[in-house]
Amino acid sequence: MSELKITAYNVKTKEKGVEMLNAVITKTAKGAYMAQGVSAGGQKLTTLMNGEKALAFIKAGIAKQGWE
Repeated sequence: MSELKITAYNVKTKEKGVEMLNAVITKTAKGAYMAQGVSAGGQKLTTLMNGEKALAFIKAGIAKQGWE
């Protein structure tokens, strides 16, 4: 993973692979990891990911950790 970036599906514009900005990664009640942020156009984006990816994004400084 040389070029790390979080991507998601934009429901409003129906685009796949939209880059997420200002991402915050949280844990769901069942223990999954979820990233929430905004696109360059200002639409809200949400995507689920595995724990390995989530921790890699936090460690690289691409996303903030949203749990204690």
